[in-house]
Amino acid sequence: MRQVGLFARLAVPEADQAARNVAAHLRDRGIRLRVEKTTALRLGLHAEDLLETVATEADVADGCDLAIAVGGDGTLLRTAKHVVGKHIPLLGVHAGRLGFLAMVLPDGIRSALDQTLAGAYTLDRRSILEARTHDGRMHYALNEFLFSKGGTASMIRLSAWFGDQFINTYWADGLILATPTGSTAYNMSSGGPIVMPEADVVVLTPINPHTLTTRPLVLPADREITIRVEPTGNEVLFSKDGEIADIQTNRMEVRVARSAHTIDLIQLPGHAYFDTLRTKLMWGLDLRSPNGSDRSEP
Repeated sequence: MRQVGLFARLAVPEADQAARNVAAHLRDRGIRLRVEKTTALRLGLHAEDLLETVATEADVADGCDLAIAVGGDGTLLRTAKHVVGKHIPLLGVHAGRLGFLAMVLPDGIRSALDQTLAGAYTLDRRSILEARTHDGRMHYALNEFLFSKGGTASMIRLSAWFGDQFINTYWADGLILATPTGSTAYNMSSGGPIVMPEADVVVLTPINPHTLTTRPLVLPADREITIRVEPTGNEVLFSKDGEIADIQTNRMEVRVARSAHTIDLIQLPGHAYFDTLRTKLMWGLDLRSPNGSDRSEP
């Protein structure tokens, strides 16, 4: 491994310090670093740090053997869009709030980097979704695509098809199409199910639907899902992993499918999916107990 692309959460002291620690350890190991130039200035990185600065974050991962995202899940999602199709493994360093993707804690940076550089890891290949909008543009999402109302308190109307099968016309505040990775994000907070990352499915979750019996659906990922925005006069926003796409029309049609690309997350020894769920969601904790004892073990 000769060159690493570093992405850092914007102007957060804890993330900045963690990013500096990553840069210092890579320098000590003789690894070159690519960083967006304003990020390098903020972190105080210099040429003697085996540093190459680039104009934009979109250029950081080019020619790299590894990408490192320092921050929370938002930083990792932002990094993921820049490594799609480049076959670069991605390591997440957690220096943010609640997160399910960035697993390395700041006090474990040196050990995690040494294991990664030694190849002592497995790749956790996460499926992503791709969406083709009516204007011909392609969008990618590791967590979810979201259709939501914009600038109004009124509900929006969205029709959905699974392949050539009509599913429903939803009256709701919005509609989520989530990957298994994204099932623990907006999907979960909207009442959708948690899905293991290796499941080959897409979760379709309405947000505050008008009809109580309109429930989330778990659909096989082998067919295209079409979402059509029905005209109501209300603005509808389309976003990908929290980033709003610039689509200026109320007559929107989006075709969503599982992408041939994946995001390859580095999985270090000692990390397990259900351990993460128990820790992040505090499963098994008895909050009635003075010390919040863990009753998750049999």
